[in-house]
Amino acid sequence: MGGFALAASAGWNLANVGAVAGRTSAAYGVGLAVVGLFTTALVLTHAAMQIPAGRLCDRFGARLVGAAGLVLIGISSLAGLAWREAWFAIGIRLVTGIGLAAAFVGGADYVRATLASPVAQGFYGATSMAAGGLALALVPLWPGWRAPFATSAIVAAVGLVLVLLAPADERRPGAARAARTFDRRLLPLGVTHAASFGLSVVLGNWVATLLQRGGHESAHVAGLVGGLVLFLGVVSRPAGGRLLERPGVVRASFVVGGFAIGLLSIARPLPLAIAAAAIVGLAAGVPFASAFAGAQRMRPDAPAAAVGVVNLAATIVILVGTPLVGLSFSLPGDGRIGFLVCGVLFASAALAVRARS
Repeated sequence: MGGFALAASAGWNLANVGAVAGRTSAAYGVGLAVVGLFTTALVLTHAAMQIPAGRLCDRFGARLVGAAGLVLIGISSLAGLAWREAWFAIGIRLVTGIGLAAAFVGGADYVRATLASPVAQGFYGATSMAAGGLALALVPLWPGWRAPFATSAIVAAVGLVLVLLAPADERRPGAARAARTFDRRLLPLGVTHAASFGLSVVLGNWVATLLQRGGHESAHVAGLVGGLVLFLGVVSRPAGGRLLERPGVVRASFVVGGFAIGLLSIARPLPLAIAAAAIVGLAAGVPFASAFAGAQRMRPDAPAAAVGVVNLAATIVILVGTPLVGLSFSLPGDGRIGFLVCGVLFASAALAVRARS
């Protein structure tokens, strides 16, 4: 529960602003591209801190680093409630991203240290996806512009209690020194994680807006359908942990998921959008355990830093892709072009699975 609490806070913060992108745009008096910078700022520091967070976990222990991350998320989120200015919110999200990196990398390493199972890593990833999906569905129910910050503070506070109640993990002498060596074998794992997790978060931030504009759905309906893109990883990420030695299945998940993203870009009729969002969510969850558990097996001398390297690739995709897909809403098609490009990139990641296998 301690490890999963760290995953939940990370997943929630990656989707909470996108869940109310239209409302946030109106409240702050800025365009959707600027709203995209709220998430970009978060992911910027999140990306920059991936490897340092892994090294800190290898040196001081994952539970301690993860708890510190939750404290930082909670404090920065509370600060975001104080002032409705876009530049201030972007600055707050920069600080939140630092805590997010510590929480997510710390949680992944804590689960490895205490449970040591690819399936457990799958459940860890499922929790982060479920939290993102719940954010898309529940944040719109909180009235006003403070919804993303208020809900983030609550999730961080509950998570901190669970982490403090969880047992301590063992420190690994010498791991911090070993983590300084970069291993190129991690790159294919980074590509698969960037496509599955990174692109799913990018899509999750904009799918509700796509369905509102292209499918003319209400905000609540669009949020519920969009939540499937992240929430259904609850099912497929643990299942992916049992497929660690079957790269053919992981490769197929990328091809099927890319095709489903193309269907989702149509945004209508509603039953087709629901089915496509569900397939995308299931397909995106399959590769998670193979990426994280594979990295930890590849570098048993510095497992947390290895996870940081793999997750860095995904955070770079989120960092670059979120504002670019937001900008695609100013092009003909109301965001469809951005979704189609994501679909092609998602399917292309199957080539990296083949290289790794």
